[in-house]
This record gives sequence, C-alpha cells and structure tokens, in this order.
Amino acid sequence: MAKRGTTLLGFMRKGIPVMKNTIVAAIIGTALTFGTGNAMATSNPELTTFYHVYIQDEFIGTVADQQEVEKVIEEKLNKFKEKYKEIELDASSEIAFIPEQTFLAEVSLNTEEVLEKVEEKMEIQANASALIIDEKEVAYVSNQDSAENVINELLLQHMSEEELAEYNQRQAMPNESLPQLKEDQTRILDAKLSEEVVVKEAKVNPEEVLSIEDAVQLFNKGTLEEKKYKVKSGDVLGSIATDHDLNLKQLVSLNPKLGEDTLIKPGMELIVTYQKPLAVVEITKEVYQTETVSHEKKVVEDDSMFKGDTKVKQEGKDGKKGVTYSITEKNGEVVDKQAIETKVLEEPVEEIVIKGTKVVPSRGTGDFVWPTNGGYVSSNMGYRWGSFHKGMDIARPSERSIKTIDNGVVVSAGNQNDGYGNKVIIDHQNGYRTLYAHLNSISVKAGQTVAKGSKIGVMGSTGDSTGVHLHIEVRKNGKVVDPRSVLSR
Repeated sequence: MAKRGTTLLGFMRKGIPVMKNTIVAAIIGTALTFGTGNAMATSNPELTTFYHVYIQDEFIGTVADQQEVEKVIEEKLNKFKEKYKEIELDASSEIAFIPEQTFLAEVSLNTEEVLEKVEEKMEIQANASALIIDEKEVAYVSNQDSAENVINELLLQHMSEEELAEYNQRQAMPNESLPQLKEDQTRILDAKLSEEVVVKEAKVNPEEVLSIEDAVQLFNKGTLEEKKYKVKSGDVLGSIATDHDLNLKQLVSLNPKLGEDTLIKPGMELIVTYQKPLAVVEITKEVYQTETVSHEKKVVEDDSMFKGDTKVKQEGKDGKKGVTYSITEKNGEVVDKQAIETKVLEEPVEEIVIKGTKVVPSRGTGDFVWPTNGGYVSSNMGYRWGSFHKGMDIARPSERSIKTIDNGVVVSAGNQNDGYGNKVIIDHQNGYRTLYAHLNSISVKAGQTVAKGSKIGVMGSTGDSTGVHLHIEVRKNGKVVDPRSVLSR
C-alpha cells in the first residue's frame, strides 16, 4: 500500500503562481482517493508520477511531463516578446501543476488537448504603468519612466526644454530666492496638467500599451480614433450634430469643407468625433516688460495771440515704466494677465501748447462752417471728364444763400469770364483762401471784411455750369486742399 502522505508531491515550479488554498485542498482530497497501494508504494516501480494542470482554478487536463506544458508557455511568451520588444511581458495567468503518483493504467492522459488549451487560455500580459485621472485608467505606457516622459512631453509643447529644466531645478530648491527679471525675460512659476495624473503599476493586454507619442496625442485629443458618419437620405447637419452630442458649430469645425448652410448628400462621410483633451497644460509665469508711458498735453490760452495760432512752449516726451506681469495660460492661450509690480523708469514730460484766443474780424479762426444751408455733395475734388476738378460741388440746399466758411477779407467779387461765372475769393489772413463760384448774385465787394457764416451771395448756375450749385475751392499757402478734409456740417 502506498503512503498516502507521499502521493501528492506538492511540487510547484519556480516562478509559477501558487493556487488558492481552497482549490489545493479540494485537489488533495481527490488525489488521496487515487491508487490502492500500501505504505511502501513510493518504491514500487509500477507507480508513475503524473501532473494535473490548472489555469485560473480551471482544470485543464493531465499530462505525464510538466516540461511539455512549460515549453508551450515559454514559446507563446517568446512570440509576444518578439512582437512587443519594448514592453516587459509576463505569462500572468495562475497555473498550477498538481503531481500524483499512481499506476499507469489508472490515469487517462490527454496531453495534446492540454497543450492546445494552455496555448489558448494562457494570457500574456504587459507589466505596464497606468496613467489615472479621477480614478479612471486613461492610458497605459511601458513603465514609470515612460509615464513621466508623457507628462514632460505635454509640458514641452508649451515651454522650452531650458524653461522646464530651470523650473524643475527651482522645484528642488523651493526656498531659494528668485533674482530680478531683466527686460523681456520670462520665468515659469508653475507648470502642471489641469487634471491630477496618478501613475500606478498595471497588468494589461500588450496591445493596450501606447508609445509615448501616442499617449501624448491621446491626452491632447481625448481619443486616438476618428469616428465617421455616412449621410443618409433626409439627414441635415443640425440633426447629425445633435445625434452625436455636438452643436452645429462644432460639427462644422470638424469638417472644414462644410459651412452651416452647406447642402449634404446621401453617401457623404462626415467626421463626428469632437476631440476634447483629457487634460490641458496650465502654466503660470512672470514676464518683465518695459512699456511707454504717454505724455500728457496741456493747452494754455493766450489772448495776445490770434485765434487759430498755436506755439509749443515745451516739447512733450514719453516716459518709460517696467512692469512685471503674472500670466496664466491654458494650452498656450492667455486666460489671465495681471500686473503685480510697476516701476517708473523715466518720468514723462508734459507737452505745453500756447493757443491764441484773440479774435480779429478779418482773420480766420481755422474752424470752418458749411457754406450752404444743407445740400449734398454732387461732385468731389479729383479727375473727371478728362481734367482735374479743383474743388467740391454742393447742390440742392434748403435755401440758396452762400456763406463764408470763416472770417476774412474779400479779395475779389465779380465775373472774370474764366468759366467760374460770378465768384467771390476771400483771404482768411491765416494762410487759407477760399473761392465760391457760379453764384447767381453777389452780396459783398472787394476789400470788405466778412465774418464767419455771413452771407456773400446766392447760389446760381453762371459760367461753365450745367445746373444750380456751388463750386467751392480751398487753398492753404497757395496749395489746393480737398474741401471735404476741412469742412464739417
């Protein structure tokens, strides 16, 4: 009779997980019922050792050679390692070999079936690092270093390597005082993701492990897959957007060739994946800038100077200030900017201008009035009909009185047979002269002083004229000026 205490060898190959105690106990109970030998059975040459194979507590079958099973596992693991060279892999399913000694005739072997089942059921998993947001595993990378590189690459999209290195160095020495920034210099105060990312070890299907580049893309876009929708008969853009939890503007932004009013046809393919980042990069930085401080202008009235005349008593000069800003950016877009320190570097110098207020009836003030009672501009200054039109025409006023646009002295008044018909020329004694032509009648004479807005004649159509209107010309220091640039209603 075999010794019952030695029928179960309890052998577990190194590196293979041990089965749960409850399962092992059940197997032991079964194994003890095998065989009918006495206490000396272990030395009986008719007894043979066999192995009952379990995967994840599931009985797979019985084999005579444990190494055959291990070879299948090793071959499958090597295939995966060849495919996923950068990832640490493991035959992660719990496998147990329960040895038993019994007579050969009492054991039913199914080796080929066992090997096929082991090949099928044995899971190969990656020893990876999971990036977790809000307790949800959002991405897997090969290891801890790769996880840290993903976060660094996200930060480096919005800051330079030098800035990141300097920031990390300061983080290691938090109590070190910061030097004063120089002009146009920037210093990163804080750099982080908008969501807290926790990194933990994980065992996953190797196909789920992303490269650093793909993981960065996933964080930026929220998805690596682009979902498309094929337009059906009766579809409109608004309903397609609603069906995919989008608004119309978002749908159009995903499909640049579309407009909100574009007609769509059955069979067209539209992108309907609205990409929302898993996290954005939030950077707070200090920026020191020098800025111009505009100088003020002060006007001092002087009744000894003619109205319209000015002179500069003191030249103005802009100042300069140094401003330190605290700027917060999200994915490179400024969301907050505040001045935290301002220092005046150069005080601005006030500009002082003396302005004359003395009014002389014969001298213009430089502030012009409209020469008619309403009306509209029927022709501007410029080339027309093959020649240059030196002034501006005004037609259809509410009444036909013509007024001088400013104080002045009448130089001439009459018809000189030069195509202007009845015309009046006024010298405003400040560099300006005005001409009023095609008048029906004239109310002033040469040498007469006229006040701004006073009547000098009546609109007509004398001279080379095709209808009743006023032709007005303005000259300053002898040069023609566009009347529209100096006249206001």
